Order: sequence, then structure tokens, then C-alpha cells
Amino acid sequence: MRAIIIGSGAAGLTTASTIRKYNKEMEIVVITKEKEIAYSPCAIPYVIEGTIKSFDDIVMHTPDDYKRERNIDILTETTVVDVDSKNNKIKCVDKDGNEFEMDYDYLVLATGAEPFIPPIEGKDLKGVFKVRSIEDGRAILKYIEENNCKKVAVVGAGAIGLEMAYGLKCRGLDVLVVEMAPQVLPRFLDPDMAEIVQKYLEREGIKIILSKPLEKIVGDGKVEAICVDKNLYDVDMVILATGVRPNIELAKKAGCKIGKFAIEVNEKMQTSIPNIYAVGDCVEVVDFITGEKTLSPFGTTAVRQGKVAGKNIAGIEARFYPVLNSAVSKIGELEIGGTGLTAFSANLRRIPIVIGRAKALTRARYYPGGKEIEIKMIFNEDGKVVGCQIVGGERVAERIDAMSIAIFKEATAEELANMEFCYAPPVSMVNEPLSLAAENALKKLGK
Repeated sequence: MRAIIIGSGAAGLTTASTIRKYNKEMEIVVITKEKEIAYSPCAIPYVIEGTIKSFDDIVMHTPDDYKRERNIDILTETTVVDVDSKNNKIKCVDKDGNEFEMDYDYLVLATGAEPFIPPIEGKDLKGVFKVRSIEDGRAILKYIEENNCKKVAVVGAGAIGLEMAYGLKCRGLDVLVVEMAPQVLPRFLDPDMAEIVQKYLEREGIKIILSKPLEKIVGDGKVEAICVDKNLYDVDMVILATGVRPNIELAKKAGCKIGKFAIEVNEKMQTSIPNIYAVGDCVEVVDFITGEKTLSPFGTTAVRQGKVAGKNIAGIEARFYPVLNSAVSKIGELEIGGTGLTAFSANLRRIPIVIGRAKALTRARYYPGGKEIEIKMIFNEDGKVVGCQIVGGERVAERIDAMSIAIFKEATAEELANMEFCYAPPVSMVNEPLSLAAENALKKLGK
């Protein structure tokens, strides 16, 4: 029996490792276009800013490690160009242009997503970069050093865009962020919470233009300026952090059913073809609160899906649950997190909501080092929590995790207000800020 996994990101490698954990005999082959594997793309901005010293530090395993420790074969710099699902074959091309075919019993599509590059004039000039792979990160640093770059424009104010903006500021560059939405972090923050982040970045010296699209990139062979709202801004390079699109071309060639956004899978991560599975950024999932199909381009989702697919291929029943798309980011001294519905998304769906708020400290008032934290909770009309956003100086991630559990368990404002939380002056207030936000909502609910 042979399982072939196409893609060496978190989803693909987790699938391979999980199959091996439960099945010691199956032949496992991972095929990837990339030269390096088992690294975290999420770490790229932190190498750019210098907190992580080298891109080599974010590479956790090599193909030889997988072969020696897990008996998993990994073919790097190899592209799968076709899938013949009727005959269980794939066609590949290696880095030297040699074509070959391989048979499979199970096929896993972990093809991820490709950066979305808007059709903007000048996008092919030297000095224009995307941020998706470790090669992109290395190329950005090399270009800065070789061209003595002083000014950079980051297009897109999502998490990666803002993390890159701050990292480049730490490198000593003047940074301009351009976002066509009316706020930063539009995916998981409401405007009032996003304003906290924006003000912090502006205090750090990052310029931000909102509600304006990038019109064109100007230059003679290489980047010299960008045009926004008919105004020219001199820059030496441009980072396009304009989102990603699921890579579903091989799934189409295989004949897998494509859903509203990406590859359609069941709870076992099976596609419409029973011996073909799909995991990671190339699949669509179900939103826990709305029941709608959505995307979940997060490493944590990829790992969970890889475990589910790997177990099922190995003969152990497992299922993937609907998502809340919990997210967290650290930009400078600020931590930002969100889970579930925002007030904006709830209003868009005409879901009646009540909002609970709290501003507090992360430690006892008298204990040194406490940092401000601001919490916004979203409750439905029945008083059940359906969303939470937190911006603060520390301990945001664990609170978002707690709120994710609360949402899945359909906790109410009353339950959260009376929940037992731990306390010690160096790490918390005696009145947990989450409880304070729930109490605020409880008053508005008339309870």
C-alpha cells in the first residue's frame, strides 16, 4: 500500500507522520515543489525583524530526518502536473525536467494556497515581493541589503502585512501600509478594536493609508514609487500581502468536487473520490456558529486536518469539527486575538447581539510590569457567547483559547461571569478580565 501526499506544509507533513504513527508498513511519499521543508511560514516576519536570528532557525526537519526517523520519503523540487484518479496515477516533473509517474492507493492533496497578486501595473518590477515561503523571506532580506533600501510599501493590513510592516520598521526602513478596507485586520477585528492596533503602529512610526487601493507600482526596471489615490509615494520596494487563494488545480484535474471556495471534503477529510483526501489551505470547512462554508488558512487548522486524514487512512476513525477561525498575532509589544463572530459579521447576517466590554490589567495593580488589556465579547440574544476579540500587552492567546472552548460549549454570559479563574499577583488580577466583560454584557441582557 502506498500513500502519496502532495505538499510539504503543516497539513501534508502532519498527515504523513500520522499515517506512520498508526501504520508502520505503508509506503509513504511526500512530493513538494519546495527545496526546504518543515518550516513555519508564520515565522518569516519575526526573522525579518531580527527576533529570530536566521531563516535556518525556523527549519525544523530535513528530508533525511523524515527518512531516517519515520521511514517517509520526501521528493523535493518536484512538481505534480497531473492526477489520473481513474487509474490511481500521478505525473511528476523533477527539477531537471525529467517526467515520471507514480501509482498510489491513497492520495492526499495538501497543495495549500497561492498568494493572490492583484493585476496591478508594475507588479513584475524588481523589488516587488510576496510573503509565502522561506525563499520569499530570504529574497526580501537580500534585496534590502544589496539595494540599500530605505523605504518600503506593504500592501495589505492583515496579520502578515502588519507583522511584516513592523519587522521592516525594526530593520530601519520607513514603512507605508496601504489597505483598501477601512480598517486594519479586517478579518478578525471590529473597527473599534482595530483602531487600537492602528494607533499603536502609528506611534511606532508606521504610516497607514486606509480605504484606498494600490493603483500602480512605478519604476524603470525596478520599484521607484507607488501610486495611491493619484498620489505618488517614493519607495524602494513593495511587499504584497494581499491574501491567498486555495490551490485547487490538481483537485480539478483529479475530478474532485469543488465547493463554494475550495475543495469539498467530508468530516474524514475525504474528497468526492474516496481514496483521495485533501487537507490544509486548499479545502473549505464549516463555520461552527453560522454553519456556512468558509476557509480556515491557519497552521493549527492544517495540523488538525492532517491528523484526521492520517488516522482515517491508517484505519482509525476520526472526524474534523467545524471551525471558529481563532487567530492571534504579536506585533511589537502588542498581542491581538480573535475568535468566532465579530460584531460586524453578526450584523451582516442580521444576528441580534449584545456586546460586553472590559479594560483591565494583566497583573495585580500593585505588581510591577502589568500591561493593559481590552476585551470585547459578542453574545447572541440568548446570552450565549459567539465571539471575542482581545488586544493587550500579554496573555492574549490563552484567553482567546479559553473563549474558543467557551463558544464551543455554548457558555452563557452568566456562566462566564461566575466562572472560576485562577489568581496570583504576578500573572493576573483577582477579577479576571473575561469575567468583567461577561458581567458588562449581563447587565445589558437585564440579568
